[in-house]
Amino acid sequence: MTGRVLRVAQMGHPVLREVSQAVEDVSDPEVQRLIDDMLATVQYLNCTGLAAPQVFVPLRIVIFRILKTSDNPAYRLTPQYDPEGVPLTVMINPTFTPLSDEMTSVWESCLSLPSLMGKVARHHSLQYSFVNRDGQTESRIAHGFHAQAVQHECDHLDGILYPDKLEDIKEFGFREEILKSRF
Repeated sequence: MTGRVLRVAQMGHPVLREVSQAVEDVSDPEVQRLIDDMLATVQYLNCTGLAAPQVFVPLRIVIFRILKTSDNPAYRLTPQYDPEGVPLTVMINPTFTPLSDEMTSVWESCLSLPSLMGKVARHHSLQYSFVNRDGQTESRIAHGFHAQAVQHECDHLDGILYPDKLEDIKEFGFREEILKSRF
């Protein structure tokens, strides 16, 4: 894979609170270079997802994947919906629409809030659409962990971090302590 590993912005940096700009030209070499760098960063950090604002670029670009298995007990993978996981996906200018009012309380963590995690409510099912890096429009249905990941990453594009959606401040803290006491 080409691309360089990028530094991740931490909570408190203003770029994480900006509403990102739409990508006008997917074929722009700078956009394609950013995508390559984001892909390299996701692979290097072995994470679920990354949004462009997290690497100091306020553009509406997200990369995510859902692994088939995880040793992270906080990840409530949903193999009943995605038995093969979801391959590495580049989403440009993504949008989503909930498919119902059903919400699920889930534990989340984020590269921009290292060592922390918290419990938030997310839509259980949604439809999302995006332009891929080749300029083609795609649409998918997501449930469970897949839907959670899409919502988490898309929130970054609107300057929202998961602590903004905490159901109860008592369900927020250091990852190590939460994993010891609740899992």
